[in-house]
Amino acid sequence: MPDSGVSRAQQEQHERPDRSERHEQRERHIHPVRQEHRQEHIPAPPGSSATDAARRAGILVTLVLGGLTALPPLSMDMYLPALPAVTDSLHAPAATVQLTLTACLTGMALGQLVVGPMSDRWGRRKPLLLGMIIYVVATAICAFAPSAELLIGFRLLQGLAGAAGIVISRAVVRDLYDGMEMARFFSTLMLISGVAPVIAPVIGGQVLRFTDWRGIFVVLTAVGVLLTLIVWKWLHETLPEEERHTGGIGEALRTMRGLLADRVFTGYMIAGSLAFAALFAYVSASPFVVQEIYGASPQTFSLLFGINSIGLIAVGQINGKVLVGRISLDKALGLGLAVISLAAVALLLMTSGVFGDVGLLPVATGLFVLMSAMGLAMPNTNAQALMRTKHAAGSASALLGTTSFLVGAIASPLVGIAGEQTAVPMAVVQVVCALSAVVCFLGLCRPWQTRGGPHDQPTRG
Repeated sequence: MPDSGVSRAQQEQHERPDRSERHEQRERHIHPVRQEHRQEHIPAPPGSSATDAARRAGILVTLVLGGLTALPPLSMDMYLPALPAVTDSLHAPAATVQLTLTACLTGMALGQLVVGPMSDRWGRRKPLLLGMIIYVVATAICAFAPSAELLIGFRLLQGLAGAAGIVISRAVVRDLYDGMEMARFFSTLMLISGVAPVIAPVIGGQVLRFTDWRGIFVVLTAVGVLLTLIVWKWLHETLPEEERHTGGIGEALRTMRGLLADRVFTGYMIAGSLAFAALFAYVSASPFVVQEIYGASPQTFSLLFGINSIGLIAVGQINGKVLVGRISLDKALGLGLAVISLAAVALLLMTSGVFGDVGLLPVATGLFVLMSAMGLAMPNTNAQALMRTKHAAGSASALLGTTSFLVGAIASPLVGIAGEQTAVPMAVVQVVCALSAVVCFLGLCRPWQTRGGPHDQPTRG
């Protein structure tokens, strides 16, 4: 008997290298992108072709995912300078035209609930390509919409299809990264996708110089076609077959129920959604606030919007390059929510006339501070929530995105409830959303508690 025990131990010792080698080969076959990201951190001689290939692959994945996350702000922000023109062209009131933003946002919210579980079951590539094709078709139809009602309907379809790029890009990040690296990558994505809101209103304003608002949708159609081709050629599958869910709608619902039962995940989800609603209140109201109330031109509005987006990008990079790894993600998130709340309160005081007629510059400064602080709130809520959901990244990403867009869609029409001659409703919505986000963060996430124990892990439903 002792001899057999020794021989068994010796046999296992001889088998371990073979198992390890087979596991490494399997990982290289299933996760070529993930392996390439890991290889970037392995020292190699200068000029090494393997290291150069890994670096190029990592940059390429970053650019592809950045393009996908840039699609929603492109769809929204290129259209913003044209809102007053659409109102005149389709002979519709401003509140009705603002519903074209709400419809697109609602579509992006509901579409993620479908695409997220689909990507957990069938992988990331196929649902993404299908969504991109439908997005291109819907956007092209928007260019020919003869009425506000039809435009609203096609914008809803555009949002439903465009949801694929939003939810799957986050799921791919979760497939490839974890921990602090994931938080840093989200900040990098903010740099790339943040270029879209900077240039989109500028492009939209310049398109209006040569054509009407319909030309904006023609440009968006071309962007959608380009992104579809890039995804088809260069974005590889990141979810191996053995990690996919095999159940149907029932399993998807159970998974989402399990995610929502996780108090901390739900806290980050709601806090991030409320912060996004404060941002979207600005997005939907700013064309009328800046152009109608303060008399600025579409080009001036585009410039101010671009400056605000640059602030968001800059703070996002400070978060990823400086703060992550030096302070906890919860501290950075708490700081962002506090600054957003203070800026919203200041905007409410200015727009309500407490300081008299303050003019455009102080209001624009308050909006700049609020937008910039989103660079701390948005990447850290996503990272903290997704760190808890390795088993269902697609479904978790869908819940994060759906909640954000639904809350934003509710906030959008509220900013115009008192007409086009006052910015007070915008500021009120921002104050309520920002303070509610702080309460949710403190009450549900409880950042002062130490997490990570076995009893604090999210359930699989």
